[in-house]
Amino acid sequence: MAKAIVGFIGGPTPSQLRDSAMLRRRVADLEAEVLRLKVENDGLLKALREQVDHVTAGDLLEPVAGHR
Repeated sequence: MAKAIVGFIGGPTPSQLRDSAMLRRRVADLEAEVLRLKVENDGLLKALREQVDHVTAGDLLEPVAGHR
């Protein structure tokens, strides 16, 4: 229906076309940022898992410096 209304009133204005293009670019930028953060997060989780894999029961029983 929106397309029919826009067609009825003569189509989008140059300003609407610019705004639409700007919004599409912004969405693409945000999607790229989400992907970058996901890759970074996956790397951090992998590094954390590797550290946790090296923890032994003895490590958990050792007192932390300054805490008794």
